This record gives sequence, structure tokens and C-alpha cells, in this order.
Amino acid sequence: MITADLRGKAALVTGGASGIGLATVERLARAGARVALNHLAIDPRGPEQARRLREEGLEVVAVEGSVAVAGEAEAMVRRAIGELGRLDFLVNNAGTAATDRPIPPAELDRLDEAFWKTILETNLLGAFRCTHAAAGALREAGGAVVNIASVAGLGRQGSSIAYGASKAALIELTRGLARALAPAVRVNAVAPGHVDSPWTANWPEAWKDEAAQNALLKRRCQPEDIADAIFYLLAGARMVTGQVLVVDGGLMLG
Repeated sequence: MITADLRGKAALVTGGASGIGLATVERLARAGARVALNHLAIDPRGPEQARRLREEGLEVVAVEGSVAVAGEAEAMVRRAIGELGRLDFLVNNAGTAATDRPIPPAELDRLDEAFWKTILETNLLGAFRCTHAAAGALREAGGAVVNIASVAGLGRQGSSIAYGASKAALIELTRGLARALAPAVRVNAVAPGHVDSPWTANWPEAWKDEAAQNALLKRRCQPEDIADAIFYLLAGARMVTGQVLVVDGGLMLG
């Protein structure tokens, strides 16, 4: 496990109430960072998890707000910076598949305008809104951003065509933001493979088993595996920017 002393640093993790987001909040907080855990207003897990971590002596605050809503996302970022006093790290993890089971590529009629809007507002525009709002604080701190993409954005079939397209666009956004915020701020992405998380809990077992068998390491990713890669790109990797780190256990090669 990569280690670093992050005392004196501050981080905002969007979509931090569960899964990859929560694992990342814990990873950063246990390294000494003050962390803002972003969650939806309707999700009680955010305040509950922040309270649990504070009871363990970690510095975690809950900040509600949807990255999918223009204005609300930016206000949430400003509130987080105000709570933390600064911002060194931003993890754009909030995302949605907008379906609890994969949609086969041939079923185009299920990808209506509302579905596309939900996907893009959250997975793509949400990351831009938060990074734009945080840019000043990140420049001042000489910080770093990590966007959570997916192997679905690199050609692997994901939960839907729309989801894959949003993650491919997020990868290109990562490169654009790396140019825009250089040289003060590094911007990278992590592309997970199949992750055991609340998102995939209802996926057919056959799909999940196939993902494990097709991966060279013969297992599915855990949220902590992805948090490890995020931590590396934030706390280390000083000469890495505009890159995509695939963390899939060799799924793309299987």
C-alpha cells in the first residue's frame, strides 16, 4: 500500500457516501487529510459515514449537493472549501449508470433523451462544474484532480452505450483540464474495471462471474483497490498529468 503523510492537506470527494468514494474518503483521512465527503441530500449514508469516521478520530465533514445540477454543484464546492479552509485534492467520483442492470447495446429505444441527460449531467458536466469551481483553490495549493472514468470509456462494454460515451468524454475532459490547469495543478483519471460496489449489487451474477474470469488476476476490483490508485495519483506521481490509469485486474487484456 502506498503511504504518505497528508496532514495539513484538504480533499473533496464527490459521491463519497459509498463504494469507491467512501473508500477514497477513508484512505485520505487515515493519511491525515481533512476530507469533505459529498453526498446527495436524499442519501442519509453521507452524514452517517462522516459521523462514523469522526468518531474514529478522523477529520471528515459531510457536504450535501448534486453535481448534476448547475449552480448547486458549484455552491457545494465553495461550501466544502469554506469548511476545509483550503483545497489540495479533488476527486470527481460522483456518477451514475441510470440503470440497476446493464442495457444491451441493441436496445437503443431505452436510451431516450432523459436517460442521456441524466448520464451526461452527472458523469461529464458534474466533473467539469466541480473542477471549474475548485480551480482557484487548487491552483493556490498546487493541487491535483482525479476523475473516475471507466474501462467502458476505453472500449469495454459497460452498463449502456450512454454510460460508455460519458466516460470516454470524461477521459478527454481529463486531458483538456490537464492543459487548462497546468502547471500548477495535475489532472488525471482512473479507469476501473468491474468493481464490487452498491452500483453492481443487482447485476446478474453471470456478468459478475464473467468479469472475474476474464480478468488476468481472476477477481473483481474492490473499492479499496481503486482508492489505492487514486491516492497514488493525488499524493505522489508528481510528473504525471493528463493520463488514464486503468485498474481492472487485467480485464482489458483478458
